[in-house]
Amino acid sequence: MAHQRQKKSSSGSDLSELSTDSCKSHQSKFESLFGFDLKDLSSVLRFFALLNRPMDPACLGVMRFMYGLLMLFDTIQERGLSGADLIFGDRNECYFPLFNFLHPLPVQWMIILYTVMAFGAFGIMTGFLYRLSCALFVIPYWYLFFLDKTTWNNHSYLFGLVGLLLLVSDANRYWSIDGLIWPEKRNSHVPLWSYTLLRTQFFFVYFLAGLKKLDQDWMTGYSMQKLSLHWVFFPFKLFLSTDQIDLYIVHLGGLFLDLTIGYLLFFDVTRPYAFFFGGSFHLMNSQIFSIGMFPWTMLATMPLFCYVDWPRALFRKFPSKLSCVLPLDDPPQPSRHCVYSKEQVKPEESSRAVRASTQLRDKPGPYHKAAAIGTVLYLAVQLFMPYSHFVTKGYNNWTNGLYGYSWDMMVHSWSLQHVKITYVKKDTGEVGYLKPLVWTRGKARWSSHADMVKQYATCIEQRLKAYNISNVELYFDVWRSMNKRFQQRMFDPRVNILEADWSVFSDTPWILPLLVDLSSWREELKNISKTFRNETEATDVVFVADFPGLHLENYIQEHLNTTLKVLRGEIRVEFESDKHNYSLSEGETMQLPADAFHTVYTVSDEPSCYMYVYVNTTYIQYVKNLSAFEDEIIKLAPKDRDGQANLTRILQSRPGDSPLVAEYKDSLRKKSIRQSIEQRPFWWGVLDFWVRKFNVFKRTYHVVRAGFTSVFTNQTVAEVMASLNKQPEQDTPDQSNKQSSTDTPAKEDKNTDSSADTSADSGVNQPGLGSNQPDGHPQQADPVTHQS
Repeated sequence: MAHQRQKKSSSGSDLSELSTDSCKSHQSKFESLFGFDLKDLSSVLRFFALLNRPMDPACLGVMRFMYGLLMLFDTIQERGLSGADLIFGDRNECYFPLFNFLHPLPVQWMIILYTVMAFGAFGIMTGFLYRLSCALFVIPYWYLFFLDKTTWNNHSYLFGLVGLLLLVSDANRYWSIDGLIWPEKRNSHVPLWSYTLLRTQFFFVYFLAGLKKLDQDWMTGYSMQKLSLHWVFFPFKLFLSTDQIDLYIVHLGGLFLDLTIGYLLFFDVTRPYAFFFGGSFHLMNSQIFSIGMFPWTMLATMPLFCYVDWPRALFRKFPSKLSCVLPLDDPPQPSRHCVYSKEQVKPEESSRAVRASTQLRDKPGPYHKAAAIGTVLYLAVQLFMPYSHFVTKGYNNWTNGLYGYSWDMMVHSWSLQHVKITYVKKDTGEVGYLKPLVWTRGKARWSSHADMVKQYATCIEQRLKAYNISNVELYFDVWRSMNKRFQQRMFDPRVNILEADWSVFSDTPWILPLLVDLSSWREELKNISKTFRNETEATDVVFVADFPGLHLENYIQEHLNTTLKVLRGEIRVEFESDKHNYSLSEGETMQLPADAFHTVYTVSDEPSCYMYVYVNTTYIQYVKNLSAFEDEIIKLAPKDRDGQANLTRILQSRPGDSPLVAEYKDSLRKKSIRQSIEQRPFWWGVLDFWVRKFNVFKRTYHVVRAGFTSVFTNQTVAEVMASLNKQPEQDTPDQSNKQSSTDTPAKEDKNTDSSADTSADSGVNQPGLGSNQPDGHPQQADPVTHQS
């Protein structure tokens, strides 16, 4: 991508004038379109010279500034500096590193590592001690990235790559403190490969994501459903239905945008359209998804595809009073990192001093050759990585590879229904069940990757020793749905994971296949769910598919009225209480008793498909009582100026006259608060946003202070944080998922329900109406549940 020729500066030096005039006189139509001539590809040396051609550093310098600023915010928020004490405060936490020798440092040193990374980002932004700042940011960044695969996503991977590219580039040649300290670096040329790497990298982000969206699930609209309900799609609702928006705008529109925007950004004529549609796309993403700085980074890097001297034209329009903080408008000075034409380095008297001082070259030297070769190799690796899954077979599950470097963003949405972890003592045969998320801060993303399941099993084995449980077998029963298919097992529940084979370069034999033959059922499943949920909000439907020879144990809670219906195949239902068996074939239904266990065996030769229909009778009665209570309250409530009942005041004064009144009052109070929030003006939302950001930065200060205090004193980070925060904190990162470091591993009864999948690539299926999971046994407070 040698695109973007360099415009002539109005006050250019002899060197830039000669360069521009020479280019204009020999410029072909091809060169005017692509920015280079075909002759530049006629030999290896000419190709090396092309990649090291001198370019204006202005665009690269502004991009460096924006990247550093955004990464400073990213370090505090998405990377986790503001919640580092919560993320790394529990030494019993299980992590999922790419390399098993990686382990987190003590929490106080992790905080210091974050702080170093933040200073590195600030140094990148200001261009101060640029190489050192890049190293201070990039090294901790990749350490944190490799430390936990459950946090991987495409933009985190992209941020790390851009950091590496900036580390090897001369992005401090414009608008940097280094330029003030070292005059030879101030406003000097940068080689073309600096732009080529960054432009091509962002082109890959778009185009490879588009290729990945050629997946059938994406093309048919099953990857990202219900996005049309978001307010950003309101203009489309004027002429399209919600289903049409999901299919044509979200899926097919997203596919077309990803495949074309890279090309549209490349050419002058189409670039304005790319800025409009690409900018709209990223702004919409910033509102729809919680993906940190990614939309803003993509917006900030779109000008990379413009003429490289565009910042000069922009800064010329600023008031002269700001000249002290704005970059120089002088023409770029020569750099020894570039290769110039023979005309530019001719030994005339006027340019002899410049040539001697900068050692200009008209032929590529060792540095230039290494840079050109490195550019080609890097881009080749980036093309190979998204399709390298035939090598790293161990990371292939229902999808290929780990989420991040594959660029298959948003193509797969997940629903985690249930995780059950069973241990068996080899010595005694004693059986017990573990709360599956106790050592992962509530994160369940590991449950969709065989390599992480293996790592988690190894970690659990070590943690159980603290409870005098050793020499065990571990069995994982994970139920997931991908892109609106049936809930099904992902791993063979009969395999002892501790002894199961796993290798990076081999297929994992204990992964059960995705039942793609049942994909055609999805539209019918959608219609069935819609039919039942239209009847009452207290109804939920769970669709299950299971393999021949396997069985599902399930518990029905006492407040649920539950029906089981077979959609395909044959099953046998056995009840724990009376040990009676009932055979059901396709189309047959049966009522299931509440507050009891039952087991569903698949007895057909093909996978069985059945559905649970749950009706929450307690919730139905609760809604009736709540409605009656609300009517009574409204009659007695005083009126506001606009004639609306002031529920808050009367709810505070009304005494509770029944066991449920307090709960009703709380529901109505929350409803009143929601309504008041919806009626607030726009400026209130803006103010609330900045208040929350202020609290994040305030907590970041406390965390950093606690980390350094802990290093130099005998206090723990938790003790320092407790002294700094006398009152309980709210809205702190990761706090809702964090367990106290003094908690035991909340072991629970068998068939533990674990529906909250907090992974970044997960479409979470919330329980909503009590326990609507196939294995919805109520949780126990005891650490471990034993069963003979």
